[in-house]
Amino acid sequence: MADGKRYFFPATRLILAALVAGVLAGAVAVYVSESGSGNNAPEKAVAAAGKDDAACAAKADRAKQIAAKAVGQVAALQPADPPQSLKSLAFNGPDGKPMTIADHAGKTVLLNLWATWCAPCRAEMPALDALQKEKGSNAFEVIAVNVDTGDDTKPKKFLKEIGVETLGFYRDPTIALFNEAKTRGLALGLPVTMLIDADGCLIAHMNGPAEWSSPDAKRLVEAALEP
Repeated sequence: MADGKRYFFPATRLILAALVAGVLAGAVAVYVSESGSGNNAPEKAVAAAGKDDAACAAKADRAKQIAAKAVGQVAALQPADPPQSLKSLAFNGPDGKPMTIADHAGKTVLLNLWATWCAPCRAEMPALDALQKEKGSNAFEVIAVNVDTGDDTKPKKFLKEIGVETLGFYRDPTIALFNEAKTRGLALGLPVTMLIDADGCLIAHMNGPAEWSSPDAKRLVEAALEP
């Protein structure tokens, strides 16, 4: 099929993985305990969030332009409608210290939430590692956040077993990150992936696995990095 057209026929392996994702979505609903975002945020923080969301919403046309590049193996990616600020999304960095998307200002981020008990997540991890290896730079990073509860032993062992070399080890054992994504209407189950621009604005998102090391995915990243 000619370039620029969307494909809707992913590899059999990913079709099966997506089916598993659907089952796991139900499991996640039971497994994940909702955590309130709180209603006592300082007025200044609320005002800042509103200002950031307004700035992001103005990028609706750009979000559609970039999402239009999501074809073939990444055709399930949908434009944010409207784009919203994800600066406040929090997780632990490779050093184990708390951080947010705001700490990655100036860098386009492909944020992926995964768990070792999620078969589709496990299947796409090598591709995410390969994408980071080829496209990772000061301007772009794949941030794959593990949301297993408990300590780091199991996820670190899994990544070592499959030979992940370039992905940073990001974690959120509290499940708060998944819960926030769910509250925002971005997460139905795992995996969930969000394309976030250098200003912390959500540009596009998808639920389910994808071949992130494919030429289609690389072209999408290149489109997201264009001025």
